[in-house]
Amino acid sequence: MGPGPHPVHPGARHQHKAGAAGPHQRLLGWLDTGTHTWFWDSTTKTTKERLWPAVGNCSSAMRWISRYYCFRGNQFLRFDPVTGHVDPKYPRDVRDYFMSCPDRGHAHRNATHRGDDRCSPDLVLTALLSDNHGATYAFRGTHYWRLDTSRDGWHSWPIDHQWSHGPSAVDAAFSWDDKLYLIQGTQVYIFLTKAGYTLVDNYPKQLEKELGSPHGISLDAVDATFVCPGTSRLHVMAGRKLWWLDLSLGAQGPWTELPWPHEKVDAALCTEKSLGPNSCSASGLGLYIVHGPHVYCYKDVEKLVSAKALPQPQSVNSLLGCHRSRGS
Repeated sequence: MGPGPHPVHPGARHQHKAGAAGPHQRLLGWLDTGTHTWFWDSTTKTTKERLWPAVGNCSSAMRWISRYYCFRGNQFLRFDPVTGHVDPKYPRDVRDYFMSCPDRGHAHRNATHRGDDRCSPDLVLTALLSDNHGATYAFRGTHYWRLDTSRDGWHSWPIDHQWSHGPSAVDAAFSWDDKLYLIQGTQVYIFLTKAGYTLVDNYPKQLEKELGSPHGISLDAVDATFVCPGTSRLHVMAGRKLWWLDLSLGAQGPWTELPWPHEKVDAALCTEKSLGPNSCSASGLGLYIVHGPHVYCYKDVEKLVSAKALPQPQSVNSLLGCHRSRGS
């Protein structure tokens, strides 16, 4: 967890707690009396009670970058807004995370952590992902960055903070039909996205059982995947090969190979959302192809498969708010 903004100053014991609806929540606010917690659901216009013994009484609370925090004096804990679950490593001291105090601070002690080294020229992303709520992520190793919340600062987070019981690292990812797919090796994890990220029962499963495979080929690994908005076509990249398949047909659907100019890629994303000042999708649909320190932009899949040579690359660090020269 990285440093955060200053929390609301603790107030009276019986106090309204301001909230904000996140991409997976309909919560606008709550009232905590110490033994009972009520939520106001802005969609259904109803009040709902929650019994969260692990959370207990909060003198103040807030949501920050889709994380929910309860404060008790100079201590805080992070909780799941659906279940009320609190990780055993909490509570923690506010002075180490939410304010600058001499000789204290989690972020200062871990400034050289490779998960936070987003502006390194050696940065290699392993996957890109945008879900149906507009949240966009970049993965590296055991951590990820949220790309669409840069106004709140750049912070890398452990994958299990967002996807509990998910993979330790992500090799490829995509979203489709209110579900999010995380691939590690030959395993695929599927999460529902309607109320946070909830792992579907009996997952992970073998990738071939879920998606099938190219005729006569057994895939040992996948380099990248993407689905463009509004379609059911999954594009899969492995080595020098590019295929597409129709997700609506399930594992029995055929895989069709396509031509393309890349020898290998590390990550891919097809989105209508702008990512940074030199975004591939600044004026509509854009396709990002990442290999090593470079990002290659295409307008759509047709431009990718018809290309005879690679376009001028951008720096992959630009996706993470780092200012590096074009093509460096």
